[in-house]
Amino acid sequence: MKKIALVFFFIFHIIGFSQENSSVKLLRNKTTLTTNKDLKVGLVLSGGGAKGFAHIGVLNILEEIGVRVDYVGGTSAGAMIGALYASGYSAKQIDSINRSYDFNELIQDKIPRDQFTLYQKENSEKYALTLPIKNWKVGLPLALSKGQSILNELTKLTKHVHDINDFTKLPIPFYCVATDIETGEKVILEDGFLPLAIKASGAFPSLFEPVEINNRLLVDGGIVDNFPVDIMEAKGMDIIIGVDVQDNLGTRENLDSAPKIIMQIISFQMYTDAEKHKDITDIYMHPNISNYNILSFDKINGLIDEGERIATEEREYLRAIALQQIKKPVNVNNNIIANSTDNIYIENIEVTGHENYTKNYVLSKLNLKGKDSITYNEFNQCIKGLSATGNFKSIDYKFTALPNNKSIISFNLKENDISNSLSLGAHYDDLYKTGVLINFTSKHALTNNDIFSLDAIFGDNLRYNLDYIVDNGFYWQFGFKSRYTSFKRNFIINKTNNFSIFSINQQLKYSDFSNQLYLQSKFREKVSVKIGLEHKYIRVFTDNEITNSNDYFENRSYYDLFGEVMLDTYDSKYFTKKGLYFKADYKLYFTSSKFNKGEEFNPFSQLKAKLGYAYTFMDKITIQSISNMGLTIGDNTPVFNYFLGGNNENFINNFVPFYGYDIADMSNTAFIQSAATLRYEIIAKNYISFTGNIAGVNNNIFTEGSVFDDLKTGYAVGFGNKSIVGPIELKYAWSPDNNQNYWYFNIGFWF
Repeated sequence: MKKIALVFFFIFHIIGFSQENSSVKLLRNKTTLTTNKDLKVGLVLSGGGAKGFAHIGVLNILEEIGVRVDYVGGTSAGAMIGALYASGYSAKQIDSINRSYDFNELIQDKIPRDQFTLYQKENSEKYALTLPIKNWKVGLPLALSKGQSILNELTKLTKHVHDINDFTKLPIPFYCVATDIETGEKVILEDGFLPLAIKASGAFPSLFEPVEINNRLLVDGGIVDNFPVDIMEAKGMDIIIGVDVQDNLGTRENLDSAPKIIMQIISFQMYTDAEKHKDITDIYMHPNISNYNILSFDKINGLIDEGERIATEEREYLRAIALQQIKKPVNVNNNIIANSTDNIYIENIEVTGHENYTKNYVLSKLNLKGKDSITYNEFNQCIKGLSATGNFKSIDYKFTALPNNKSIISFNLKENDISNSLSLGAHYDDLYKTGVLINFTSKHALTNNDIFSLDAIFGDNLRYNLDYIVDNGFYWQFGFKSRYTSFKRNFIINKTNNFSIFSINQQLKYSDFSNQLYLQSKFREKVSVKIGLEHKYIRVFTDNEITNSNDYFENRSYYDLFGEVMLDTYDSKYFTKKGLYFKADYKLYFTSSKFNKGEEFNPFSQLKAKLGYAYTFMDKITIQSISNMGLTIGDNTPVFNYFLGGNNENFINNFVPFYGYDIADMSNTAFIQSAATLRYEIIAKNYISFTGNIAGVNNNIFTEGSVFDDLKTGYAVGFGNKSIVGPIELKYAWSPDNNQNYWYFNIGFWF
C-alpha cells in the first residue's frame, strides 16, 4: 500500500508541476486557464469621486507588468478614468492630465466675470439668492453645478474620437453606467457622444444637474450599480479585474452633514451588490482609502500610491496573465493630448437645439465665426461666455476633422426649460438706509433673445429698476430702462457748496423718475456704444410745517439725447483685483417742462467720464485707482450740478463719492476727481484698505486752466468682507480741509 501511495504521490506531483508550468489557476477563479489561449482581460473601475485617482495607480502597474486590457467598464469617476484609457491615453498621460486641473473649480463651474455679458455686469451683481419659477411656482435649483466645465474638458480630451459613436470601436471597447432618474433603471451607455456619456455617469444628484440622453434623464450610475462587473461578465472576457474604491457605510458619529447623509442613502444599493460583484471578479482590488473622501482632490499622490500598492500585491497573478497574452505593439500617441495653446482651425460652425435664441445670438456669445483660428484655451473661454448667459442647461459640441487640419464644430444646445426667476437681496447704507430687493426676471418673454427684469425695493426709501433688452448678438440691440429713485437727507450748507436749494437743517426729499429708449452695439461683451432718448422727472422739496405744504426747489421733466461708451474688464465689481473700467456719456438737454410761469429753458449739455484700473501683486495686495470728471456746456439748472461727497456706490445723476466730505458738500458745474486705494487681503475674502482722494470743483476748471486751484483732499481707512450677501464695509474718513470725520457703514450688494 505504501508503494502504491508513493506512486500516486509521484504521479500527482508530476501532474501538478506540469500544470503549474502550462497554465494559470487564479485563486478567485473556478476554472483553470491553459497557455494555448490568448487571455482577454476586462477591467472594471468603480465610482468614488476623488478616490478614483487610485485607478490611475492600478493602471500604472498593469502597464508596467504588461497586462493588455481588452475591455473597460466603469461608473462615475471610474467611467472618466476608464474612458480616457479606452480612447488611447496611457496611465502616465492620464496622471498628468488629472494633475493639471483644479477639480474644485471645475466642479463649481466657476465662470469669471470677464465672460459675463455687459447686461449681466451692469444688472446682475446685486442678488444674494436666485430661485427658478416653473409654472408660476417658486422652486429650488436642480443642483449646485451644470457640469459644463467638466464637459468642456472631456470634449477637448476626446476630440480624436469624436467620429466614433459606437464605444466598442474605441481603441479599447468601453461602457459606462448611469441611472434613469424617472424610472430608477440602470442604463448601460455603449454608444453616442462619449463625453456626454461620461458626464451622465458621474452626474451626482444635487451636485450636478441630470443629463438628457436619448430622451432619458440620467444621473450618477453609482445609485444603481457603482461597480458594474456583471456587465463585463457578459462581454466574453476570460479574466475580469475589478478595482473598487467604494467606502464602507458610515457610522452615526460620521453622519454629521446633509451631503454625508445623502451619500449614505445612495450607498445602500451599492453595498447590497458589493459581495456579489466581488465573486464575479478574478482579481479584486480594494485600495485602502479609508482616510480619503469623494472630495479629496488635493490628495492625488496618496491615492495613486494606494492604487499602485494594491495592484503590486497582485503582481504574481498579473504577471501570469500577461505571459498568456499575445503582445501588441504599444503605440503611445502623445499628440492626442490637446494643449491649451494648440490651434483649432474652424472651417464652419453648426448650431442645433436653439429655439428661443437665434444662431446669431449664440455665435455672438461664443464670439466665434467660421474661417477662424483660435487656441483651445480661447475656445474654452468662448464656451464659458455662452454658458454665462444662463440660458442653456447643456452645451454639447463635437469636432469633425477635415483635410488640412481644419474642423467643423457642431453645437447641440439644450435650452433651459425654466425662463422665469425670482431673486432676492438686502442692503443698508448711510443714504438709502435699509432696503429689501425682490426681482422678477423673464427671458424670451415677448420675442427671441429678450430679457425683462424688474427690481422692486422696499424699505426706508421706495425704489424700482426696470430693464428690457432685445439682445440681437452681433447686430444693434434695442433696450428700454425705467428707474425710480428716492431718498431723504439733511443737507448742511458750507462755503464749498453753492447749491442754494439745500438749506440748513432741512430734510430734503429727492426723487428721480427716468426712462430711456436706446440702441446699443457691443464688441466681445467688453465694449458697448449706446445712443438714445431720455425722459427725466426730478422733484426736490422740503416739508413746510408752517404752511403744511411742500417747498419745491425742483419739480419738472427734462428731455435729452444721449450717447455712451463703456469698457468693463473688471474681474469683480466688489473688491476688484484686476481689470480696466471706462465709461463716458454725453447728454444734450434740449427741452423741459416749466417750473415757474413764464420761465424759458436754455438747452445745455454735460459730459462725464470715469476711468478705473486695478492691479494685484503677490496675490494679496491690490492697487486700485478711480478718476472722474464732469463738464457742463451752457447754463444748467442747479439740480444738474456735480455733487461730491460721501461713500455711496449707488448714486444717481451727478452725485459722486468723495471721502472726507459729506454727501453733496462740494458742488459746481464742473469737477475733476481722483482716488487711489491700497487694499490688502489679510485672510480669504477679508480686506483692510487705505484710500486717498483729491478733487477740484470749479466752474472754470477746464476753461481757464484752474485745475489745481483750491484742491480738496480726503482719506479713509477701512475693513471689508466679501460675504454671500454682498460686501460688508466699515470705513473711517477724514479731511484736513474741514476738520470733519465720518464713519461709513454698508452691508449687502448695492442696488
